[in-house]
Amino acid sequence: MNREDILKVYEEGPEAVVELVQSLFTIIARLEERIKKLEDQVNKNSRNSSKPPSTDGFKKPQPKSLREKGKNPVGGQKGHPGRTLSMTDQPDHIIPHRVLTCSCGHDLKENEVMRRERRQVWDIPPQTMEVIEHQIEVKTCPICGCLNKGDFPSDVTAPVQYGTGVKSMMSYLSQFQLLPYDRIRLFFRDLFNQDISQATVIQANEVLFEQLEEVETDLAKQIQASPVTHFDETGVRVEGKLHWLHVASTSECTHYSVQTKRGQEGMAAAGIIPSFFGIAVHDAWGPYWKYPCLHALCNAHLLRELTFIFEQEGQAWANTMSKLLLEMKKRVWEKKDSADSLEGTEVMTFIQRYDRVLEMGLAEDARLNPPQPQTVKKRGRVKQSKAKNLLDRLAVHQKEVLAFMHDCSVPFDNNLAERDVRMMKVQQKISGTFRSKQGAITFCRIRGFISTLRKHSLSVMEGIRAAFEGDSILPQY
Repeated sequence: MNREDILKVYEEGPEAVVELVQSLFTIIARLEERIKKLEDQVNKNSRNSSKPPSTDGFKKPQPKSLREKGKNPVGGQKGHPGRTLSMTDQPDHIIPHRVLTCSCGHDLKENEVMRRERRQVWDIPPQTMEVIEHQIEVKTCPICGCLNKGDFPSDVTAPVQYGTGVKSMMSYLSQFQLLPYDRIRLFFRDLFNQDISQATVIQANEVLFEQLEEVETDLAKQIQASPVTHFDETGVRVEGKLHWLHVASTSECTHYSVQTKRGQEGMAAAGIIPSFFGIAVHDAWGPYWKYPCLHALCNAHLLRELTFIFEQEGQAWANTMSKLLLEMKKRVWEKKDSADSLEGTEVMTFIQRYDRVLEMGLAEDARLNPPQPQTVKKRGRVKQSKAKNLLDRLAVHQKEVLAFMHDCSVPFDNNLAERDVRMMKVQQKISGTFRSKQGAITFCRIRGFISTLRKHSLSVMEGIRAAFEGDSILPQY
C-alpha cells in the first residue's frame, strides 16, 4: 500500500483502520510461521533429525556424539593379543640363496652350511583361469547294438561354460562389493585376460537368486520366531520410480524386501511383521502400530529430535530428557550381564524422573508456544509445535520408549536395522536406480543372505560358492 491508500483508509474511520491493522498482523503472523518452518528445515541435519549424513552437503555439522567419552586410548587395548603377519612352517615354495664365494675371493661351494636364516614373503601368484575338459565315453554293445554314453556332471550343461568359481566371483563382486558391471568386466580382463559380458554377470546373479529361494524362506521364519526383531524402511529407485526397501533383522539374520508402498500395504507384502508376535523395534512410523506385536521405540531417533528441540527451539527440558535416557542406558548396560532388567525400585525412580521432565516440558512449551485462538474452525487436529508433538509421543508411548529398561534383551536403539539398510543406500549411490523390478528383488534376496553370513562371521565368497553348489554353510536353528 502507498501513502494515498493508507490515508483513504484513515478517512473511512477507526473501524477501517482496525481492520487494516488486524489484516497486517495476520499476514505478519503467517510470514513468521513460514520463516520459522523454513529455518527449522534449513537447520535440520543428520545430528538432530532422521536425515541421513549424505544430505548434510558441504555444511556438514561438527561431529558431536551423544555417547559418553571413553577413558581408554584409541587403538588396541592393554592385553589385546593383536594380529600381525607371522611365519608359516609349511611355505609353498623355498628359494635357496647360496653362498658361493667369500668376500676375499675364496671358493666356498664345498663348505658346510652352518645355519640357514629365513625370511618369508606372502604374495599372490599370477592369476590364470584354468580350463577343465570333461569327456564321456561312447560305446556300442556288441550283443544288442545299443549305443551307450557316459554322464556329464549335473552342473556341466553346455559345450563351453564358466564354472562355479568364476560365477561365484562375479556375484561376489556384483552383490557384495557392489562393483558396476563394466568394472567387473575390467577386473576379469586385467586379472585373468578373459572378456566376460554384462549378460554373463546378470545370469550368474539370477542362478544364485534361484538357489537361495529356500534360504530366504528359512531366514524369514527365523526372524518371525525371534523374540526381538528390528524393522526399518528406506526409499529406493526402481526403473526411475520411488519404491521402498523393507528390512527385518536380528543379530543373526537379515531379510530384505522391495515394495511399491512404504506403509502397511508394503509391510504386509514383505510378509514378516504380519506373522510376528515378539517385540518389534522401530522408529514409531504409524503403520507399525497397527500390528498386534509388542513394540519398542528407537531412542537414537528420539535423542536426535531432542537435540533439535534443545538447540533450535531453545527448550531446556529436551536436554534434561536426553541426559536421563542416556543415564538409563548406562545403568542397563552395567546390569545386562547380571540381570534381565533393573530392580523395581530403580525402575520406579527413573519413571518418576521421566514424568517430571515431561511436566517440565509441557510447562516450558506452553510458555514459549502459547495456543493461538482459532478464528476459523478447521477440520482435523489442532496444529501443535514440534516440541509438543514429541512430548505427546513420549507420554503416550512411555512403555515403548523405556522397553529397554524393563527388559535388557531389548536394545536401546534401532541401529541394527539402520546398519542393514546402509548398504542399500551405498548401492543406490553407485548405480542410482535398479533397471528392473526383478533386479531389485534379486539384489534383496542375495544381499540378505550375504548380511546373514557376515553376522555369523562366515566367508562371503565361500557362502556364495556353496549356494551355487546347492549347499549352505549357514547354521541351522
